[in-house]
Amino acid sequence: MTVSIKDIARAADVSHSTVSRALSDSDLVRATTKARILRLAREMGYSPDARARSLVLGRTHTIGVVVTTFTDPFIAEVVQAVETAAHQHGYSLILASSNSEPEREMAAVQMLWSKRVDGLIVTSSRIGALYQSRLDSLGVPVVLINSHQEQQGPYTFSVTMDNRHGGALATAHLLELGHRRVAYVSGPADHSDDLERMAGYRQALAKADIVYDPALIVQGTGRAGGGQVAWASLAALPNRPSAVFCYNDMTAIGLLRVVREANLSIPLDLSVVGFDDIPLASYVEPRLTTIAQPKRDLGAKAMAMVLALMMNDGPKTATVANTVVQGRLIVRESSGYHAT
Repeated sequence: MTVSIKDIARAADVSHSTVSRALSDSDLVRATTKARILRLAREMGYSPDARARSLVLGRTHTIGVVVTTFTDPFIAEVVQAVETAAHQHGYSLILASSNSEPEREMAAVQMLWSKRVDGLIVTSSRIGALYQSRLDSLGVPVVLINSHQEQQGPYTFSVTMDNRHGGALATAHLLELGHRRVAYVSGPADHSDDLERMAGYRQALAKADIVYDPALIVQGTGRAGGGQVAWASLAALPNRPSAVFCYNDMTAIGLLRVVREANLSIPLDLSVVGFDDIPLASYVEPRLTTIAQPKRDLGAKAMAMVLALMMNDGPKTATVANTVVQGRLIVRESSGYHAT
């Protein structure tokens, strides 16, 4: 049977209010009485009623997190960082998946809001661009991680990777190795992070006085299969590339596989660079050169922003601003020098 405050009060021979104050660590209860009540609560197996507590405090101490998919290893690391930061502050998470569909993403946000979460974190979001007015009407803090549009409302803020900087960093690395025909396998169509990474790619080419060649741009999917299919188009070119920069690590891993199946050597015949630095990147053969996103930093910053927005009087008094973080180049064996 569930142990209540009334049960503890009877056992301790004190009033209900005294037990309630003792469990809340109030200074109004004598230290000896408080210690006796806390001991009885432990021995009797008392557990606070979270639902009743949320009604009293006006908070549930839960954060809703919407992800594109549970299978993406990049997302998994970000969510782990969010969970760690949440736990440190006494919060738990409720997860939902959008399958990268904006309508489903908004539905997931509204479902979590209906469960009275105290704040929301949404990864790789497109709802900031499509449903800003609906987000504002929820009246709870919303932080978008790697949003597909820099958007801000009275309750909505973002923490985002500098994708243009990352794309330029990856391409410049290949150019410094002597490559002059560098291809780009893109991500899902119309995703802003993909467009920004491509912009960084073109920026690095221009800086090196290399003419942009549209034939070296191949549409991918963000998944390993997209990288495999992309190589068929690149291999068919009269003057195929000596290096490929991929939208993400999963694309690069798919490309690595099909290139090796074609009996080509990496990096002697082709250098490959990914983006994200997922755990698998350091285990594939050869190990993947990539742009490391600060995944834990993204998650921790997002949670810190939600907490700041929930403090005091909410967003009106919180000193929170949209945040941009930069990645770093991780050089491994999949990229190498090319004789020009």
